[in-house]
Order: sequence, then C-alpha cells, then structure tokens
Amino acid sequence: MNGWNRRSFLGAAGIGALGVAGLPLIGSRSWNPLAAQASAAPLPASIAGTTLESVAVPLGSSGYRRLTAGPGWPLVVRTDLAEPKSGREDRRSALASMVQLTDVHVLDAQSPVRFEYVHPFQGAAFRPQETMTAQGLVSLIDRVNSLRQGPHTQRDFDAVITTGDNTDNKEHVELDWFLKALNGGTIVPNTGDPTRYEGVQNSGADLYWNPESSIQDIYKKTGFPEVPGLLSAALQPVTSPGLNTKWYSVFGNHDDSVEGTLPSGIPFLEQMYTGDKKFEVPDSSDQAARISSALSSDPTAVLNLLSAITTPPRIVTPDARRHPFTPREFIAAHLDPANAGPGPVGHGFAADADETGIGYYTFEIAPGVIGISMDSTNRAGFVDGSLGEAQFEWIEQTLLAGSSKYYDTNGALVTQSRSDTYFVLFSHHTSTTMANTLPDPERPLEPRYKGAQLVDMLHRFPNVLAWVNGHTHENRITAQVGQTPAQGFWEINTASHIDFPQQGRIIEVVDNEDGTVSLLTTLIEADSPYQVDYDDFSPAGLASLYREFSFNDIHADPKLLGGSPDHNVELVLATLR
Repeated sequence: MNGWNRRSFLGAAGIGALGVAGLPLIGSRSWNPLAAQASAAPLPASIAGTTLESVAVPLGSSGYRRLTAGPGWPLVVRTDLAEPKSGREDRRSALASMVQLTDVHVLDAQSPVRFEYVHPFQGAAFRPQETMTAQGLVSLIDRVNSLRQGPHTQRDFDAVITTGDNTDNKEHVELDWFLKALNGGTIVPNTGDPTRYEGVQNSGADLYWNPESSIQDIYKKTGFPEVPGLLSAALQPVTSPGLNTKWYSVFGNHDDSVEGTLPSGIPFLEQMYTGDKKFEVPDSSDQAARISSALSSDPTAVLNLLSAITTPPRIVTPDARRHPFTPREFIAAHLDPANAGPGPVGHGFAADADETGIGYYTFEIAPGVIGISMDSTNRAGFVDGSLGEAQFEWIEQTLLAGSSKYYDTNGALVTQSRSDTYFVLFSHHTSTTMANTLPDPERPLEPRYKGAQLVDMLHRFPNVLAWVNGHTHENRITAQVGQTPAQGFWEINTASHIDFPQQGRIIEVVDNEDGTVSLLTTLIEADSPYQVDYDDFSPAGLASLYREFSFNDIHADPKLLGGSPDHNVELVLATLR
C-alpha cells in the first residue's frame, strides 16, 4: 500500500460507488469511450469462481451493510492501443496464464510498533478487519487453487506473482506467516501472550472498533456489530494448503520500511518492536495529527512526538519474533529450501541475493514470455519508490537481449539479430508513485530514476506487453500510449487484499495471429461466503467477515473498486513481429 496515504472517505463506506443492482458506475472516474471502447464480448465457458460469474455487492443503500452475490462483471474490450480484428477468438493461441496477488499485508495486529491512533488522519493506520489477514489470505489461496487455469484460455496457471507489501510491518513473524500461507502450513496469527489478544481492539478506547465490548465506539456508531469471541477466534491456528502453482515474490515498501513509511535502523523504533510498551491513545487529537504528519515526512519529529506522549502506554507481552527483518533477511527467508513450497527455490531471487541485496530478477513465465521483477522500494524509507541506476540499466539490457527490433533514444527503429520474447514487468509501485529519489544509504552516489523515466524507456521496446503493479490498493488499468501503435503497453494496477474490494487478478496472454496480442484480465475474490452468521468462526467464516468489515470500514474508499474498464477486460496491443 502507499503507506499512510490511503484516501480518506467520509460517510458510510461505498455510498455513491455503486449503481443499480450494485453494478459499478463507469463514470466513477474520467473515461473516454471513443478512446477505449467498452464493448461487451461474449462470456467464456469457464467463469465459475471469478468476477465474471458474481461479485460482492452490498445489501441496502446506506449505513452498515452486509454483502451478497451481485451480477458478474462483463468482459470489456479496450481499444486504446490497437483495433481488435474480427475472428480473433477463433485464431488466437494461449501463450501464458498467470495470477497477480498484491498488498496482502499479513499483519501482526498486536505489534507495539503500530500507530493506530493516527487513523482519523491516516486511515491505513487501523482497520477493523486487521486481525484476520491470515484467514483472508488463505481463502484467496483456496480460490487460486480451485480455479487452476485461466477462464478464457483454460491454460493452467504458469505462475503466481505477489507484487509487494506481503507483510505489513516487516516483522519476522509476519514473514513467517506469509511464507506458510503461500507454501502451505499452519499459522498461529498471534504474538505476545499466547492465551489472549493484547491490541487496540480491546483497549476500551472509542477510537477503535471493540468487537467484544458493548462500548459505543466510533465504529459501532456507524452500525458495526458487537461480536463476542471474535478476537479470540481470530488468534486460533489456521492451516493453508499452499499454492499449487509456482510463485514469485516482489518487494513492497511495507516489506522494507517501518510501517511502510519510516526508514529502518532507528534505534528507538527497533527497540519498540520487541518491547513491552504499546501506545494506544495520544494525549490529544492535535498530537495524533502531528504524529500522523510526521510519519510520512520526518522520522526525527516522530521520535520527539512519541517521547512527549504522557498518556501511559499499555504494557504488553514482549515477543522476539516481532524483530524487524532486513531486505537481505527477507530474501534469505525466500531462499531457505524449507520455504520452497511449489517452487522455485528462492521464488525468483538469485541464489546469492541474500548476500548482494539485489531484489530484482527475471524469470520465465512461459516459453516466449519473460517476467521482469523490479524492486521499486527505496532503502532510504518512506512511502513511494524509484529505481537505482544499476537496476534501470539492467532492465534496459534485459529488454535489448530479447528484442530483434527496438527504438533508440532518438526514436529511430533499430534491427538486430536477436530472438524475440515478450516481456511483462512487475513491481510494487506504479508509474505515478515512483518519485522518491532520496539516495540509497548503501549506494549514496547512485542516481535514482522516476516512474516517468521508466515509462519512456519501456516505450522503446515493442515486445513489452504490460507493467503490472499494486501499492495504490486500486483497480486501474492505464493505456501507456507510445509514438507508434507498437510502442504502447498496458499498466495494470490491481486492488489490495486488505482493503475492499480485496481482489486478485488473472492475466492471460494470447497471440491473436493477426499482428495483435491480447491480455485477458479477470478479477477474482477470496473463496469465502459473501455473508455468514456472526458466530461463524471457521476459517472461511472469518475470511467472510474480513471482507464485510473491510467494506464497512469508516475509511473505505469507493474509488478503489475502479470502473468497468479496470475490471474484466481484453487489452489489445499491436506488435512489430
């Protein structure tokens, strides 16, 4: 996620975001039907379990709302970059099929290094559903395993790629839960005292939803229910089957920075992770606002403000497993053969990456389709990202090696003797959230490159099909138009799995055998009921409540849902082949 910058939203969650029968309003953001025709295509035969079949929608029109199954979202053809040719459905051949998961934020909700009390100013600081991230992720894995293949091509999934913010606060215990979820194993989503919950949701403070108490907190005033036993149930073991498909891991800012925001290595914060003091309520709303502001700009100010809090902290059970990991330790955990799961060993990271610290790599998605995994985080910390010069040049060399034709920096077409391959790039940050060019502490003299500079480079290579990313928690697909039709590519941004709509995305690559390629993208939801009784504490029941509470979060942003052109779409591209 983009750190503390989740958009604020006043009023009941989701009001105005849904039209008749819960269908998204295409006008929810600017959309030019002449530039990208939203023409409905026939539904594929295999749609069960995807949003082509059904989508979670609210019952009622205001206040706290329960969810139910709404009509599936149709397939939309986008023609921003190329005109689709008739009969392509009968000609096309499947080249690759993959699944993107992003921003799952496996979260230690009881950690002392969380600043939940600033959520009135930075909504991502606290979520009412945050004790159930493990159950939500396991349910999403169940969905991927049950689908097994792309709905349009019926090609088995070649790979699953998780595009960062795999953990929430870079704790070793969160990383352990994440790896167990994707590789298979039993997770006990509890830290501190093994017999009880010690977080803000039983603090008695009306700032938070207290589900097991009758306190009329600010969440219950909007309709949130009292759910006795919920916190205890959320801490119980949950077993993940693990993915049945090989998977690859990408760094996100929450996997690199404290709370996805502050630089690592600040002694006071490092000690707080494994300490016994948890600040739950600031001295005043003004103090919380100042801490909120400092979190995204000045870590020194944060430390001074925290030390000035006179409201006694809560004494909690310390836990060494909360110790923050370094980027090299993150990579080393993936390289551990015990965490290989369905493979590959390292989940993309090179065998020596735990020593070099290099968090980017290439991998074969399928024959003729190469994935480029970027590390867009900035080791200096803070929310947004950028690329170091070494990585930027490595991307260019990788693209050159797989392109028989490309455009030089002057716009001239160059032909060389190389075997062609298609490229799909993956990162956490988007093209518009890569402007943090602070020097890397390990390489202080290395220039940093912004997202716009990467877009310019990608336009030079017609074999680039897409740049797939997360971070914004929003469904948004952008046509990156080039100087010629073949120089365009698609930027595919997918919603998180912690904030509603809690979705992942299938991407199928097909050759239309007519000078165009199509990317068929289909959103998926977790394999949990849309509604359960409030005493259903089964893993699937908790995953269902995880979705419902996220929809009703007082900070929920309806824009994250996106519109029809961002959902189930065929993205057509011209090629030079």
